Amino acid sequence: MIIRSELQALRVDDRPQRQAQADLTRIMAGWRASPLGSGLERSIQAYAQGEQLEHLPPFARLFAPGDPAARRLADELIGKFAGVLRADPWGQVPVPCKLDDTAATIVLAAAGNAALVLQAIDGSGLRSRPAALTVSFSPGETHDHILSGTATARRIELAAEDENRAELVSTPCEFGVGSVARRDGSRQALLIETVSSTLIILRLQRRPASGSVTREFNLAGGLLAHQATANPRESRFELAAALLGRMGRSDAAPLLAAMAEERGGQSLRWQALKESISLDTAEGFAALTRIASCASDELGAPAAALHAQLVATYPELAELG
Repeated sequence: MIIRSELQALRVDDRPQRQAQADLTRIMAGWRASPLGSGLERSIQAYAQGEQLEHLPPFARLFAPGDPAARRLADELIGKFAGVLRADPWGQVPVPCKLDDTAATIVLAAAGNAALVLQAIDGSGLRSRPAALTVSFSPGETHDHILSGTATARRIELAAEDENRAELVSTPCEFGVGSVARRDGSRQALLIETVSSTLIILRLQRRPASGSVTREFNLAGGLLAHQATANPRESRFELAAALLGRMGRSDAAPLLAAMAEERGGQSLRWQALKESISLDTAEGFAALTRIASCASDELGAPAAALHAQLVATYPELAELG
């Protein structure tokens, strides 16, 4: 193993790293306390609670075509961090970040189901990826402001649906500095295909608080490929329910049955219902029967169909309810 001399030195004296981290933390705290930073914090809180973009001046300016506020925000904040990291690269920027071979994302402000992020998409990394075969539609609204670079893309519109198939309409488009766009994620998606060098995007997103489902369709033919809850919290619960089922935790069946009868997201409730039936047939089937008999329940119809299917396959279940 090769250990660089700079890293070796930190094993003896880590003060440079701790100093760099302290400087970055101080800069971030100062920015959040500034009129601009505190204004964005208040705005993201209001936006997460349902306020419209045009009623929040700090956000409205960031996504107004021709307004330099967005570029000034990025230059100021990134410039402050870059100065410290250039002098001492051992610090870590004290905000949520994500990095892969194509994109780097920094969360500037977040609250609940809303986030303001700065994203850089690398053109060479994008070229190394295979062409997209599917497109996803996730409920919520997205505002994009291009701060640097150019790109070609396709806008995909979900024009119509028929059971497990969608009619998709694709429109080629181009983006450049100053381009501002809004899309409704439940019906509209954006597939970025080429980037000239590096594309810098300021993005504001807000997703429904609960009950939403992300659907993924094949671009060729529009067949439904996958769907899952679009809410991170419900997604974690859904995964936990599936894990309990794979672990054979029959003691969790009453809890899963109760989750299935709550007024949560359809995807989570359905997963909990299926797992409760597999873990404890009597407990889960009783919950299925109650849901199927409730006309006002959004899961009533599919639950009734599953109930009828199970009774036809296993007549003895009719004795359970």
